[in-house]
Amino acid sequence: MIHRWQWRLLAAATFVSLTSLSLLSPLEGEDREKRADEPSSSIGKRVPDFKLPDHHGRQVSLGDFQDKKAVVVVFIGTECPINNAYMPRLVDLDRKFGPRGVQLLAVNSNQQDTPQRVADHARKHELTFPVLKDEDNRVADLFGARRTPEAFLLDPGQIIRYQGRIDDQFGIDFKRPKPTRRDLVDALEEMLAGRTVSQSTTSVAGCLIARVSRPKEGGRVTYAHDVAAILQKNCQECHRPGQIGPFSLLTYDDAVAWADTIREVVKDQRMPPWYADPRYGHFANDRRLAGEDRKTLLGWLDNGLPKGEDKDLPPPRKFDSDWTIGKPDLILTMPEEFAVPAAAPKDGIEYQFITIKTNFEEDRWVVRAEAKAGAPEVVHHVVMFIVEPGRKFVPKAGNAPVLCGTAPGDMPLILPPGTAKKIPAGSDLIFQMHYTPNGKAQKDRSSVGIIFAKEPPQRRVQTWPIHNPGLWIPAGADNYEMEASFKFKEDGDILNFMPHMHLRGKDFLYEAIYPDGKKEILLSVPRFNFGWQSAYRLAKPLPMPKGTTIHCVAHYDNSAKNPNNPDPTQAVFWGDQTWEEMMIGWMDFYYDRPAR
Repeated sequence: MIHRWQWRLLAAATFVSLTSLSLLSPLEGEDREKRADEPSSSIGKRVPDFKLPDHHGRQVSLGDFQDKKAVVVVFIGTECPINNAYMPRLVDLDRKFGPRGVQLLAVNSNQQDTPQRVADHARKHELTFPVLKDEDNRVADLFGARRTPEAFLLDPGQIIRYQGRIDDQFGIDFKRPKPTRRDLVDALEEMLAGRTVSQSTTSVAGCLIARVSRPKEGGRVTYAHDVAAILQKNCQECHRPGQIGPFSLLTYDDAVAWADTIREVVKDQRMPPWYADPRYGHFANDRRLAGEDRKTLLGWLDNGLPKGEDKDLPPPRKFDSDWTIGKPDLILTMPEEFAVPAAAPKDGIEYQFITIKTNFEEDRWVVRAEAKAGAPEVVHHVVMFIVEPGRKFVPKAGNAPVLCGTAPGDMPLILPPGTAKKIPAGSDLIFQMHYTPNGKAQKDRSSVGIIFAKEPPQRRVQTWPIHNPGLWIPAGADNYEMEASFKFKEDGDILNFMPHMHLRGKDFLYEAIYPDGKKEILLSVPRFNFGWQSAYRLAKPLPMPKGTTIHCVAHYDNSAKNPNNPDPTQAVFWGDQTWEEMMIGWMDFYYDRPAR
C-alpha cells in the first residue's frame, strides 16, 4: 500500500506562466530587480502626441485625452507570463480610476504581435480600455519602455511622473498572495491629490519588448546552418503551440522576435530549465545546453541574427502528438466540466475528486502516463490514483497507488524498458484536482493520456513519498532544516526523483546511506523553483541494496527575505494549500522481483 500522505502532491504555481518566469531574469531578490530595471529614467520627460490604431481598428491619439486628470500608458504583450498575470489588475484599475478622470491605455510594441493577435488577446482577457498597436515600436522608443508590463503615469501636460511596475505581486520565480506595494496606485493617488509622486521609479520584471530588428544578410554562424538544430534539440519540446512554454520557437521569425529575451536567459544559464547540481547523478532528461551549443547560440544572437540559406535548414522536428509522452493509446477525460470561480473563499477551494471508470477487463501495464489540465491557468495540480475493485478510496487517507500527476514543470510518467505500473482489471482512476482562481471564472475538464506496455514487464514500479508531515517552520527562520527517510526492505532500483516543497522551499537533497555506512549524494537541487517542478529521471536504474536508507534533507526560508513568503511573521505547518508547506521526496522505484 502506498503511504497515506502520497496523495498530497506538491502544490505548483497557480498559473503556467510561472513555469517560465525563470526565463526572464537570473538574479535573486533586489539584485534581480535591478537587472530588470536596465533603462534610464524617463521621469520629467514630456511625451509628444502620437496616434495609433486600437484593437477595434480605431485611431486613438494621446491628445484625445487632454481633459483627463492623468493618463496611464502600460506597455503589454500577448505571451509574456508576468504580463498576462496583470491583465485582471489592469481591468480593476480602469474600473476604479476611470470614473475619477484617469484614462488607461495599453500599447503593444512587439514585432511578432499582429493586430489580430492584439485584438484576440484583448478579447480573451476582457480588457476594458484601448489597446494600441505600435507597429515599429516608435512609441515604445518615445517612452523609453523596455519590458512588459511597464507602466508610465502622465500628468495633464503629458509629462511622465511615474515609470515602473504595476505592483510587486508577480515577479521572477515568485507570486505573492497579494502585493506588499501598490506602486502605480500610490502614484495615481498622490497625483490626483496634487502631491508630488514620492516613488517615481520602480524596477520592472517582465519580458523584453521585441523591437523591430533588421538581421544581417549573412555571417559565419547562421540560423539555418547552426541555430535551428540547437533550438529543435533544446527548446521546441516546450516552446511550441499547446505546450508549457509561453511562446513558440519553431521558426526563424520566432527566434528573431524573442532574440533579446533568449540572449538574456541563455547568458545567465537560466534556460533551458534545469536545477540539479551537475556534480551529482546522471539524468536522462538533463536539459542543460552543451557548452559549444551555448557559444554558438550566443554568437548568432550577438552578431546580427543572420538567417542563412533555406537549403541548410534541418528537417522540421516532428512531434507525434501534443502530449509530452507521445501519442497516447488511451485518453480518459473528466465526465463533466468543473466551474472554477473568479475568486476563491478564504481557505481556498477544497480538492475535488472525480472518478473515471476504466472498464478494463484485464490487468493493464502502463509505461507512460501524463495528466493534462484543461484550464492550466487555474489548475494548481492534478494527481491520478488507481483504485482497485473492492477498495474504498478515502481521499484524506490517500489509500491508493499513484499513476501520475502534473504541475508546472516536467512531471509525466516515463518509465524505462522492462518496467511498468499496474492498473488491475476493473479499477477506477480518480482525478485529484486542486484549483486556484486567478480573477476570471473558468471551466476545466482535465484528461490523462496513457501508453500501455506492449509486452509483460519484468518489474512493477511504485511511487513513494519520502516525507515529514510533522513539518514546522518558525516565523522568520531563513534556513530551517527538515529531514525524512525511507529504507529499502529488499534489493531494489531507483528510477527517478521529484522533490516537492511550497513557497518557502530553498533546497532539497537526496542521499543514500548504504548498509556499510557509506554515504552518496544522489540528487542535489540547490535552488528549488516552485514554478518549475521536475522529475529527475536517472540515465539508468540505480541499484539499492537491501537495508539502504534514502535520506532527504530540505531547507526553508520563512523570512522576509523570501519574496514568495506569504507571511514571515507566522510559523508554518504541513498543509495542502500553497501558503502552507510540505516536504516530500517523491521517488519511483521497484524491488528486484518479478512483476505481478
